[in-house]
Amino acid sequence: MYDPTRLAALVAVAETGSITRAAAHLGYTAPALSQQLAKLEREAGATLLVRHHRGARLTAAGELLAGRARRVLDELDQARHELAQLAGLSGGRLRVGTFTTAGVHLLPPVLSAFRRAHPEVELAVTEYEPPGGIAAVTAGEVDLALTHTYEPAVADPQPPGVTVEPLLVEELVLATAVGHRLSEGSGRLPVAELAGRPLISSAPAHPPRRGVESALAAAGATPAVVCESPGYALVCALVSAGLGVAVVPEMVASLSATPLAVRRLEPAEFRRTISVVHRGDRASAAAATLLALLRSGFGRAAAP
Repeated sequence: MYDPTRLAALVAVAETGSITRAAAHLGYTAPALSQQLAKLEREAGATLLVRHHRGARLTAAGELLAGRARRVLDELDQARHELAQLAGLSGGRLRVGTFTTAGVHLLPPVLSAFRRAHPEVELAVTEYEPPGGIAAVTAGEVDLALTHTYEPAVADPQPPGVTVEPLLVEELVLATAVGHRLSEGSGRLPVAELAGRPLISSAPAHPPRRGVESALAAAGATPAVVCESPGYALVCALVSAGLGVAVVPEMVASLSATPLAVRRLEPAEFRRTISVVHRGDRASAAAATLLALLRSGFGRAAAP
């Protein structure tokens, strides 16, 4: 095992071309640094540098070891950085943004696992209607946020400095009142069958839903009720009461508090993608830890 201090001495000589300058850079005297280099040569069993009147140069063996040493020292610096980050999990605050469905059905078990592992970190949860969570992470209002996008849709450019990472993709399905004619049959229902049907139009002015609303209108679905609500609970209640049908995420339909019948659509390109927005390598230790939990547990949390 090579001593990291001696490896750092060799790298310093390689970069400065002088034992004297390397010693000054590292805070040693020149004789003390020479002693460290002599010990390193004994450990390596090879001559690592040649002294001359203008300084010192590395031998072939010295160049080889210095190249490896740089990578080793970089790894050690990274380890020190990550350990310092983990130490930050003994306190501090983690700010999380979410939207209604994820905040009610998906986020709680993941936050519970985080709290069990790191009870001293204060948790703050704020609700943002997408795409507001992206703006909140960009502005530094929260450390990470759950958001969603719909298809079909026109993709919006993402702001610089944040990463939008997909976690879960689910189909949009047709929700009807129990016993509705469109709920009959086990196969997929062609979207064209919605022509002339009264539709509960879910937030048509909402940016993520515009593409879906336009596709349904193109198929001839007639808005019967316009429901400007950030959540789907009211939409499902109106559908259950027989006021119309609605196209909603599969998770929303399966977790509805009011009875619904559900049928898949054809084509199957109607989808919702749930993503986590974060700052990538600039994420705090707490945010990076929660992000790892989301990646590993989100699918299981969404299983119901």
